[in-house]
Amino acid sequence: MDATRSTFRYSTVNVDGVDIFYREAGPKDAPTLLLLHGFPSSSRMYEPLMPFLAPEFRVIAPDYPGFGNSEAPSPESYAYTFDNIARSIEQFADALKLDRYVLFMADYGGPVGFRLAMARPDKVKGIVIQNAVAHEEGLGPLWETRKAFWKDRAQHEASLWANLASPDALKLRHVGTSPNPQRYDPDNWRDEEQFLARPGQAAIQTDLFYDYRTNLESYPRWQAWLREHRPPTLVTWGKYDPSFTVHGAHAYKRDVPDAEVHVLDAGHFALEEASDDIAALTLDFMRRVWAR
Repeated sequence: MDATRSTFRYSTVNVDGVDIFYREAGPKDAPTLLLLHGFPSSSRMYEPLMPFLAPEFRVIAPDYPGFGNSEAPSPESYAYTFDNIARSIEQFADALKLDRYVLFMADYGGPVGFRLAMARPDKVKGIVIQNAVAHEEGLGPLWETRKAFWKDRAQHEASLWANLASPDALKLRHVGTSPNPQRYDPDNWRDEEQFLARPGQAAIQTDLFYDYRTNLESYPRWQAWLREHRPPTLVTWGKYDPSFTVHGAHAYKRDVPDAEVHVLDAGHFALEEASDDIAALTLDFMRRVWAR
């Protein structure tokens, strides 16, 4: 089912004064999958998945402001909060005239995607969740340092940055506890290290992660939205994730009893180790959702 590389398109659109880069593949008139990436990655994380879906679906993966190839305004001119990034992605979807789509949400894509879904529930045909948490039991031990940072930012900022962005932390986020570390390309976390070393990135990412506390406050609202709307839901979860536990995957069935939950032999960026499994599950899910 692989599409050729010629099906990929790399574009930029200006959204409220900020240039948003995005990857796109598949026919422009096909049903749409909107892919929302994690930290500290970009739309690049979806390169293993997009060719499998492009023969039948339009797949679109933007970089958030401050990430990847999108513009990175200073925190003085752009508020790096999840509310604001979700607003930018909502405007991005409007600019591309995306009337209906399935959301694929990984890591930071969860907070962005749930805000998008709550703002425009009529546009969401279904959701795919890949290691994105909406229940506190999904947060692993690494979050103790992060919660301390939220309580006292000045005192814990240095330890927070080491927890998020040190070379060891970047590698751990990918490989986790996988018994197959040889399956992970070290270029992925080394490229992220270079990205985070760019001027201004420390301020951008620290501001955004300080705002992450608002996501935990929002969990009850997201859960209520899931219970009310019961969207078709596919959960694909890498069980070797050091940040998000498998309890977070199974918790979605409390809100959407018909959710399909698959725990995979993979890490936080599950596409790196289980791309074939996730591609097959997502393709089957997309076909069934759009056939309704």
